[in-house]
Amino acid sequence: MRGVAAHGQADEHCEVEPGTLLVATPGLLDPNFRRTVVYVIEHRGEGSLGVVLNRPSSVPVYDVLPAWAPHTSRPKAVFVGGPVESKTALCLAALRPGHDPTGIGGVVGVRGPVALVDLDSDPNELAPRLRGLRVFAGYAGWSPTQLDNEISRGDWILAPALPDDVLCAGTGDLWGQVLRRQGMPLALLATFPWDVTAN
Repeated sequence: MRGVAAHGQADEHCEVEPGTLLVATPGLLDPNFRRTVVYVIEHRGEGSLGVVLNRPSSVPVYDVLPAWAPHTSRPKAVFVGGPVESKTALCLAALRPGHDPTGIGGVVGVRGPVALVDLDSDPNELAPRLRGLRVFAGYAGWSPTQLDNEISRGDWILAPALPDDVLCAGTGDLWGQVLRRQGMPLALLATFPWDVTAN
């Protein structure tokens, strides 16, 4: 599915694939996804899966995965990955330069240095190879063609992810940051008020 380019037209080169960011448009008011940035982990004919990057919870990683807590990027909180299977934990990590996920046990490459981490693996063995990691509770999931339909409807803007997006603190405005780096006119959306009645 094509995305929206910086000039406001469909961009033939911006496709949904692992490592793509889905940035909620201001008109997407679903409380699960309002002003979210979703990192796509999988996009296939069977459906799509990703995690919301900018929703930290108040639950410390130590309370649910104590062995992984020392290796978690700050804040050391579990992030709300999405409304599907909220009791399921997923972990994304950014590998250090020079490390290839295909040669490391316990990780599955997503795109570039970003990989899914098997939480049953030994964190102390993996930690020296990781620049940082983030634990998510639940995920965002779409059935076949559902995500394509939402993009066509104008719910999402597609943007390439940077590895540091996966490790964002969640306390800043990742939504606005990603929009601003797309250039004009999409950068203007970053100034859209949360509550238009207060404008």
